[in-house]
Formats: sequence, structure tokens, C-alpha cells
Amino acid sequence: MTASTTSIAPIALTRTERLVAALARGLIAHRLALGLLFVLLTLGLGASALHTRLDPGFHKLIPVSHPYMAAFHDHGTTFSGANRIMVSVHWKGPGDIYNGEFLNVLRKVTDEVFFIPGVNRSRVRSLFTPNVRYIEVTESGFTGDVVVPAHFEADAAGLAQIRSNVAKSGEIGQLVANDLRSAMIQADLLEVDPQTGKKLDYASVARKLEAIRATYGSERIDIQIVGFAKIMGEVMDGLTSVETFFAIAFAITLLLLWFYSRSLKLTLLAITVALLPVIWLLGLLPLLGYGIDPMSVLVPFLIFSIGVSHAVQMTNAWKQEVLAGASPRQAAEGAFRKLAVPGTVALLANALGFMVIMVIDIPIVHELGLTACLGVGLMIVTNKMFLPIILSHLQLERDARRQPLAPGARHRVWWALSALAEPGPALLSLAAMAVLLALGTYYSRFLLTGDVGVGAPELRAESRYNRDNAAIVNNYAIGMDVLSVYVETSGLEEACLNWEVMNAVERFDLYMRGVDGVQSVSTVAGGVKLYVAANNEANPRWAALQRSEAALRTGGGAANPELGLNTEGCRTINLLVYLNDHQGATLKHVTEEVERFIAQEHSPLLRFRLAGGNGGVAAATNEAVEHAEVQMLASIFCAIALLCWITFRSWRGVLCVIVPLMLVTILCNALMALLGIGLKVATLPVIALGVGVGVDYGVYLYERMQHEMADGLSLREAFYEAMRQRGTAAVFTAVTMSIGVGTWAFSALKFQADMGVLLAFMFLVNVLGAIFLLPALAVWLGVGQRQRTSSQLQVGRGLLGD
Repeated sequence: MTASTTSIAPIALTRTERLVAALARGLIAHRLALGLLFVLLTLGLGASALHTRLDPGFHKLIPVSHPYMAAFHDHGTTFSGANRIMVSVHWKGPGDIYNGEFLNVLRKVTDEVFFIPGVNRSRVRSLFTPNVRYIEVTESGFTGDVVVPAHFEADAAGLAQIRSNVAKSGEIGQLVANDLRSAMIQADLLEVDPQTGKKLDYASVARKLEAIRATYGSERIDIQIVGFAKIMGEVMDGLTSVETFFAIAFAITLLLLWFYSRSLKLTLLAITVALLPVIWLLGLLPLLGYGIDPMSVLVPFLIFSIGVSHAVQMTNAWKQEVLAGASPRQAAEGAFRKLAVPGTVALLANALGFMVIMVIDIPIVHELGLTACLGVGLMIVTNKMFLPIILSHLQLERDARRQPLAPGARHRVWWALSALAEPGPALLSLAAMAVLLALGTYYSRFLLTGDVGVGAPELRAESRYNRDNAAIVNNYAIGMDVLSVYVETSGLEEACLNWEVMNAVERFDLYMRGVDGVQSVSTVAGGVKLYVAANNEANPRWAALQRSEAALRTGGGAANPELGLNTEGCRTINLLVYLNDHQGATLKHVTEEVERFIAQEHSPLLRFRLAGGNGGVAAATNEAVEHAEVQMLASIFCAIALLCWITFRSWRGVLCVIVPLMLVTILCNALMALLGIGLKVATLPVIALGVGVGVDYGVYLYERMQHEMADGLSLREAFYEAMRQRGTAAVFTAVTMSIGVGTWAFSALKFQADMGVLLAFMFLVNVLGAIFLLPALAVWLGVGQRQRTSSQLQVGRGLLGD
């Protein structure tokens, strides 16, 4: 048999490989025209990115299809309590608030709040507004007036009169603190400014509120402000620190990548190309009419992180080709051929990971998913097309051409780790996975949906906002967190004069006062009882609902629509349940108690409906997130499994990639539970990113292993080659990005600090999962044995053919 007859016939290229090779040749052949096009796109979109704006909005947080929000949309414009601001003026001097200096400041602050653009002026309430009145019973009958006369004298008689009026108004605990040392201004905000017809500028509202604090705060006066607008203001002010930490992470990434590659050109190129999809994304958003919500401001960095991972893989593959003797152009074409399929599949998996969170029917989630998907889609162009074009023109520096290993030598660390592709070490790895799975499953059971902690969880506990919130909750019988329950009556002209309706409202009032997490309850039935008692010499024994319409009419003053508890004729009654906080556990418990009460009501005259107020919106959001979590994760893993099967044509390969991702997802949930981070809209991108980044590592490694085993290598040798060619870049990228985002733990914004810890964890654990579990799963699923058998058959066919 001659030498020609003993040679092994080359394995034919698959259809996909031929297509990728043709695309590689076409890309490099037309590199000048395409490169110029990408440069022009970058310049144009970079100019457009300068017009990107922050775009917060309260109604973007509303799960529009949730049953609670149907009631909110029906009655939310009639009653207040959802998008509200509260400004408390606190007296720090001697005595209480009944002095000329304090009342003068309170009046001026009321005027300032009243004229803030976007404030619903008909809903402003303060001791100085005409909708806050008192009523008393005298020998001549009922009399009443505004609490503070239009022209009052701050003398002893005038102050005594105001003190008496406040006591008779029932506003102590509402607009006046229980200790009589603070008074509050309440105002509702409109989503659209009626003066300009444009969307409300929350940053402007927050600045005006801070200006009020700066103007009227003094040694004897303290101004405390809470509300959604103020939270957004705090977050947007904290974006300066976000930018600072982004810069720190960028610098750390730059330094460590240079240390890894020893090439300044490759380092700058990888960082620049990773930034390109961010620039293109920010440039497209204004053209599409979108902005960036402050709570989604971390999405661009997530895009940058994924971009760094893929850019390092591409530059590393190009460098290996150059070190093997190829020209820059040949190396660029070779790198494209190697990484086009696994890189594109990984990016498509990233996009799907972000896309499936859009199953949650909340506008801000749709916006976040669309933004992230668009960014990842742009990355396919920048990393898989523009980057090889630039690399084809690049000359590697002399220092970077030094071979890390002598020809034929093995990398000691990677060869030692490749033992995981042997049955014994693989069994130990799988045992460790089982232990982590058990621990992660146990602790993830304690993961809570919604906010965890009092105040605004986006901010530090010691932030000015959370200190203000704590002071208001402690000093008043109401707080920022209110749940509205609506009672709809039908067929009644004056429902508040119907004993059956009022009795149901009273029973709800009494029932909810005994529910844990409820601070106070305000209903028209409670007001009616006070009016009836006042009409009977304030005898508390008369503080009860009368059964006849005529008797109830004596308390009819409490049903004045101006008080905000009912509409004209009590066709709709607003039941206000003030909560201790808006934690997910509190909202879930309170809403369950409300639903339990409603289930026991069967009157044909009325219907109880949940829910309004900011508590109702938060409860609906939490339920939407909780119900969609399983659906979201199932959709992510099914989509990724389908992509991996299309790529590898092997169910074993699918399991090798998917199982580590599932473990890391469970461990992430456990970590969130241990750190007290709730599952909510702001944390969903981290889970999606965790799955996406894990796919990158798994797809890159398994694709290389599959290719090497097709060439006849054993599973261990194939895993070693995969780690040598792609593992080093993956590990270094993961460590670099973990260190970069880990610095966020020191941010003034708690949500950024939490995201930094979670992202650092996800970057590290994902790459460890791919390295330690993927080969262990492969050996016990028989991947190496199957590939060697297939390779031997192909060799045999080649010999027989010759």
C-alpha cells in the first residue's frame, strides 16, 4: 500500500462551515467599504447619543394587565394616594407648632409646593389650603370654616384659635404630627404637566423640592420630603457616583486586559469595540423616541460587560492565529471562522435572556428588555464584523509575540484541570455540584418578591430620604405607603346614607385595623361616627352608625367629596389603608387579608375592589413579577436549549451547557435571599445576564471541545485544547469584570451596590461552573466516547474510500 493510499481522507466541511467560510472571505474582501460604513455609523450614532435623556415615570411601573390596576385606572384619577409627595415642616425650637415663625414658614412652603409644575393643585392639602376644614356643633347647630383663616394674626388669641381649629378638624396624625411639632403638605403629581402638555420632568420636581428645603430649612426648622419624585431625584443625583464607578470599572478592566494580552493595541481595541454597542444603543434610543429610566441605568454596563467577553475571545483567537504564523488578514479570517457560530449563538442566547423578561406586563420591563435586546443585537455587528475588519489591519507588537509556552509544552494549570474530564475527578465535581444545589435550593426558598427593608431600598439606610421617611412614619398616623380599596355602589342615590353599605365599610375599617403591617385606616364610616358623636355633645357612646337614613344624615358631613374619601352620592368610596412599609411581605399579607374580607362579602348593593395607591401598584407589580418568574426562567432555558441543540445537534451538549446555568441561577437566588435583596424589576436583568454570560462560556468551550474531538482527540485532550484556546480569555475576562463591578459595593446608591455584588458573583460562578461542571457532565454522559466512535468511523470510511 503506497503512502497516498494510507493517508486519511480529509473530513468534509458541513454546510454551516462552508457558509461561515464564505462569509469570512466576503467580510475581509470588502473590509474597506464595510469598515467605512461602520465608522460613519459610529460617528452619527455617537452624535445622537448626546441627546439621550433620563426618562423616569411613575406609570411605567404599573402592570397594566393586572386586575388591581383595572380598579386603579377606573378610580385612580378620582382619588389620590399613588404618585404623591409629602413635605413635612418640623419645628425644632421650644414648644410646639403654634407660633408665628413656624406657621409663616408652613404657609410659604405650602405656596411653593402648590406652584410646582406638575402638581395637581386641586389635591394639595395643608393647614393653609381651603379644603382642610373643621366642623363643630354649637347651640345654634353645625358651624365650620377653614382651619387657618385667610388673614390670621399670630398673636395669642389667633394662635389659640388655630390650635382649637386643628383639634376640631381631626387632622392630628394626618396633617399635624401626633406630638404637635410637625405639619405636613400633601400633593399629588400628574404624569403630564398641564401647563406644557409634556411628560412630567421628575428631575425638575426633585430640584424644586430641594430648593424648598434649602430656602426654608434653618436651625429651628427642618424640612422632610418623601415621594416617588424625590426617590427619582436622589437616584439621579447619585448617578454621578454611578458614572464614577463605571469609570473605575473601565480603568480596572483596561489595566488587567493589558496585563493579560501584553498588547496595548489589543487592549484598547477590545475595550473600544465593547463600548461600540453601548454608543450605538444610546444613539438609537433618541431616534426611536426612548430614554433611559434611572432604574435601568445599569443596562448599558451589562451590554459593555458582554461586549468585553466577546471582544476578548475574538482578539485572543486572532492573536493565536498570528502566533501560529498567519498574516493579520488571514488571522482575522480564521478568527471569524472559529468564533462566528459559537459567538453568534451565545449573543442570540443573551438577547433571548433579555427578551423573555418582557413576559412581565410592565412598561418599564418592556422598555428594559427592548433596550437590552437591541444592545445585544448591535453587538453581533460590532464584535463579529467590525472587530475582525479592524484586526485585519493590525500589526501585533513585538512584546506580545512572545509565546507563553515552548512548542509542544502543556499549560500546567489547564492540563491539571483537564483531569475533570476523567471519571474519578468528574464524580467529585458532580458531588460538589449536588451539595451546592442542595444548599442553594434551601436558601433560595427564603427569596422574597418585592422590596426588602423600610423606606426606599434603592438608597442607603442612612440616606436623607430614608431618614425623612422614618421621621414621618414615627410622627404621623399615616405614611407614604397607602393601599386604596374601592367600594362601588349601584342603584343607590346616596349610598353613604344606606346602613348596609356603611356597615360593610365599618366592618372593613375595624377588620383592617387589626391586621399586622397596617398603621391606620381612614374611611368615610369612621368620619360619620365622629360626626354623629359630635352632634350628641361629643359623647363617645354615640360614635356608632345609625340604622336609619335620617339618623345617618346627622353624620353626612363626613361624606363631603372634598375630603377625598368618596365621590358625589358615594357612588364610589375610597378606603385608605396606611401601611408601616411597602416591603413585599407586608403588601402580600395585607392584600391577602383584604381579599379574605372581600370573599366574605356578598351584598348586591356594593363591590369591593383592589387596589390603588402606591401600595396597590407595588402589590400588583410584585404579583406580576412572582407569577412570571417561573415562566421567564422556563422560557430562557427552553430557548437556550433549542439554540444549543441547533448548534451542537446533541442533547448531551445541551445538558452540558444548561445544567451549570441552572445551578448558577439557583445559587444567585440563594445569594439574593442571604443579602436581603428582593426579586423585583430592578434585579431581573441580573438573572437574565447571569444566564446569558453562562451561555457564553459554555457555548465557547463545548463548541471547541466538539471540534477537537471530531479531529480524533480524547475528551480530556479536547477539553484541554478548549481551555488553552478559549478558557484563558474567559477566566481572565470573568475575573477582570468581577473586580471592576465589585467596586460598586461602595456606591452611595444601594441598588448599584447590590447589583455590583450580584454581578461579580455571576461573572465568577458562571465561568467556574463552565470549567468544573461541563467536562464532568460530558464524561458521565458519554460525550467523549461517542465523539471518538464517530471520528473512528469517519477515518475508516476515508481509508475504504481510498
